[in-house]
Amino acid sequence: MGEPVQIVVFVMAFVTCNALLDLTGVHQVQGTWMGSVTLPCTYMPSDGFTQQTLIWSMERDHSTSTIFRRDYSGDHILLSQFRNRVSVPKHSPGNASLLIENLEIPDSGHYTCQVTWRTKNNSVITREMTTAVKVVKVAATKPIIRAGELGLTVPAGARTSLTCVASGSPPISYRWFRGTPGRKALLLSRQAELVWDSLQPSDTGKYYCEVENRAGAGAVQQSDAVELTVTGSPVTQQTTPGTGQHTTPLFTPRGNGPQPVTTGLTATKQRSEGGPEEPPVATELLYEVAFHSTADVTRLETDGEVPVMCPHKDTNSKTETSNDTFTVKDSSLDSIHVRKNPEYENLMNAMELEYETERI
Repeated sequence: MGEPVQIVVFVMAFVTCNALLDLTGVHQVQGTWMGSVTLPCTYMPSDGFTQQTLIWSMERDHSTSTIFRRDYSGDHILLSQFRNRVSVPKHSPGNASLLIENLEIPDSGHYTCQVTWRTKNNSVITREMTTAVKVVKVAATKPIIRAGELGLTVPAGARTSLTCVASGSPPISYRWFRGTPGRKALLLSRQAELVWDSLQPSDTGKYYCEVENRAGAGAVQQSDAVELTVTGSPVTQQTTPGTGQHTTPLFTPRGNGPQPVTTGLTATKQRSEGGPEEPPVATELLYEVAFHSTADVTRLETDGEVPVMCPHKDTNSKTETSNDTFTVKDSSLDSIHVRKNPEYENLMNAMELEYETERI
């Protein structure tokens, strides 16, 4: 009875071993020209078996060539036409799948995955699996439009996007239009994604995209139009740096006449007193007295009293005063008041013919 039991145990262990080391994959794969494809080749790792070699070979036109080999010395790509285009996952026990990128038409053929294991008693087990690969040129499909996270109804000032999605052999070219397919439309972009950083109400409208590729022999595919709706009105204000407060211009020029400007009185006083400078306040008016005979200009600030010397007049009368001055002052911020002695009324009338006071 002992011998039959040993035979049964050996057979069961052999069957279990075969089940663990069976390669799993597919028999046929279709790849897209200029795209990429993965040829599956996987197995269930076992503690009693160590992978020794992994070989991927290709058979085409009755000729077989080794493409990829992995052994104790590392990974090796043996065909130059596949260099930098094929790879097998590393540090993934049981996964021997082959990735082929930038597919070309000559890549069509039969690919064989061969894995060799060594057992604890130095026995060697080898498994193989073959997959047929066909590389085809695929025209671009009709695109669809995917809206951003906010959907197609978006508040003004928000950021959003529309993405044109299509499949087919790359490279695929994209075009975005505002309008409706079949009618006059405005070309907006040649990227797959149409982006708005800050939507405006004027962006409300219908949009669609077009795609094409070389495999389509010039055939253009158009998406259905989608309607984007922008709600509300954005509020824009100018702010003072560092304060966040709304500001307005100090003045707005109008025509060629005199314009109000800031007097700079506050800043001038603080500078004279050694204090910190502050921005001038645009609340006072500045006046200018022009002396046409000498072209001299005297600027008068409205908060102070400025003595203006008049021509001296010799007199023998004891009732006349030697103080031949008058003062200009703007206390109401609206006009200039001149205070003078009655004795000089005639003199001032004569001066008005020579001097001209104008407001700037």
